[in-house]
Amino acid sequence: MQTSSLMMPRPSLRAALIAQLRVLHALMMREVITRFGRENLGVLWLVGEPMIFTLGVATLWTLSGLRHTSQMPIVAFAVTGYSSVLMWRNSATRASGAIPANKPLLYHRQVTVLDLLFVRTLLEISGATGSFIVLSCLFVSIGWMPGPQDPLEVVIGWLMLAWFGSSLAIVIGAASNLSEIVERLWHPAAYLLFPLSGAGFMVDWLPPRFQQTVLLLPMVHGVEILREGWFGDVIPTHYNIPYMAACCAILSLAGLMLQRMAGRSVEQH
Repeated sequence: MQTSSLMMPRPSLRAALIAQLRVLHALMMREVITRFGRENLGVLWLVGEPMIFTLGVATLWTLSGLRHTSQMPIVAFAVTGYSSVLMWRNSATRASGAIPANKPLLYHRQVTVLDLLFVRTLLEISGATGSFIVLSCLFVSIGWMPGPQDPLEVVIGWLMLAWFGSSLAIVIGAASNLSEIVERLWHPAAYLLFPLSGAGFMVDWLPPRFQQTVLLLPMVHGVEILREGWFGDVIPTHYNIPYMAACCAILSLAGLMLQRMAGRSVEQH
């Protein structure tokens, strides 16, 4: 019997991929039901939550008469900035509690720490993306903001920000399971990073000596790419795609290493 079990054929790559997709789908459905309930309106809140925040900021800026430049509509500026911030900030914040909240699921062989972090991150990125698309289409249709000058560049900027958000989320989610101090430090750090993320300013508006300092933050490059694709050459932009890609790659590698350590930690307990 022992020999026959050792000779059992391994599942094909296609079968393993299908099984993995089923696991991710099941985890996604569980996460949606746990967070939003079983009502359809609860699922809509996935997009509605970031929409309300971004819409509120845009409304306040408009009512206050705030104008950074006469050539850049304030609504478009708010939508392109705060939608991107909500994506990476919410992804990391939600991932920080993913492992403790779902620890019983890790007793199943098919479920891994990376699966738990990936599902929560995907949920936040999907919500922010849906919110960004809905708000953009709405405001463009009623004339509150112009359409994108280069849609492909907008997509590239958004994908780079999604990469940054997902890699950061895996790092924070895995590290917070290894040490409680990580989660406690992340929340104030997220608030400090918010005004430095590029959501409320363009790099070109800053004094030259501050520009290089701000550009050390990867997400600032992503926002600059996004806004250049949307507004064109209305205002000079400053970004470095290879630098941002290198930062995201380093974060991704660190996240994969930390999630393996987190997985071993869960097994020992």
